[in-house]
Order: sequence, then C-alpha cells, then structure tokens
Amino acid sequence: MLKVGSIVMGVSDVRRATAFWTEALGYVPRADADDTWALLSPASGAGPNVSLDLSETPWQERPRVHLDLYSDDQAAEVERLLGLGASTVDWEYPSDADFVVLADTEGNRFCVIAPG
Repeated sequence: MLKVGSIVMGVSDVRRATAFWTEALGYVPRADADDTWALLSPASGAGPNVSLDLSETPWQERPRVHLDLYSDDQAAEVERLLGLGASTVDWEYPSDADFVVLADTEGNRFCVIAPG
C-alpha cells in the first residue's frame, strides 16, 4: 500500500518559499531545514508534507503538477494568500470555473477551489 508522504516543489529561494507556505497552509518546518531543502508538516499532524527543494531548472508557465487547495471561503483565502505574497495569474477560465489560479513567491502555480 502507498500513501502520499510529501509533495515536493522546486524553488529558487527555500527560505522565502518556507515563509510563504508555512503561513499559507498553517504548516511548520522541521528543524533540519536549510538553504537547499525544507520539509513542512501540518501543525495538526494530519495530512501530507510539503517539501521545498532548491532547484535550478527553469520555471514552467503551465506546470504539469500543481496544488489544489480547497477552501470554504474562496474569496477570503485568495485575499489572504495575496497578502502573504502570492500573485494573480492571467488565466483563461471556463464560464463555470470554481477555481482561482495563483502563484506563490517562487512563481509555482496553485489553485484555490471554491466549496462544493
């Protein structure tokens, strides 16, 4: 049996990404984080880890893998994440879109999904 243990994202500034994602998700970094790697765990202990790995590969405008973050108040969460340093992404949304595409401080895309 397998389970998701960690979702790994490549970043160019591990400390900046750690600051963003710990606030965005309410996660805590493990003590062994440094300038090349950080493992973030849910403060509650439940859920997958997010790992941040120093990467020199080029950023992708439309990455093949991204995070979908579910929210019971999409508008409030989008505003909160923008306040933490996320940015809006110019995206072609379908007319019935239940998601908003944002980018973290490293340019990594993620979606905030509306309830239902």
